Amino acid sequence: MSIDKVREYFKTEGIDGRIQEFELSSATVTLAAKALHCEESRIAKTLSFHAGEKVILIVTAGDSRIDNAKYKAQFGTKAKMLSFDEAEPLIGHAVGGVCPFAVNEGVEVYLDVSLKRFDTIFPACGSSNSAIELTPNELEKYSGFIKWIDVCKIL
Repeated sequence: MSIDKVREYFKTEGIDGRIQEFELSSATVTLAAKALHCEESRIAKTLSFHAGEKVILIVTAGDSRIDNAKYKAQFGTKAKMLSFDEAEPLIGHAVGGVCPFAVNEGVEVYLDVSLKRFDTIFPACGSSNSAIELTPNELEKYSGFIKWIDVCKIL
């Protein structure tokens, strides 16, 4: 189970005790915000894409959407999301629990600037009923990100 991979990874960092698990699903931005009693914008959703031969993850604020022109300018290709069936084998996490932690080797992680406006955000932890509260600096540290990018528009 991928939450176990994330828990093991966070254990090596000394923060596994900060993972929150919920009775109900937190698989969507709306459900996660409800479970965490916070604004939807503070949910750090992780979107997965094909970028040529690579698989990339972009972590964005819950109230943002990919801006196709910005995406193409950044990556030189049209945004093409992974299918439901591709997510787990290519990333290491199933849809609903996709996160930037303990991902498969070769998966590149990018953080969208839409997250920088918050003191803390809540990414998933590998399951459809988990999250962790992190600062943007902690998200940088634990995600192994490549760089901050600007490929979203706020809804």
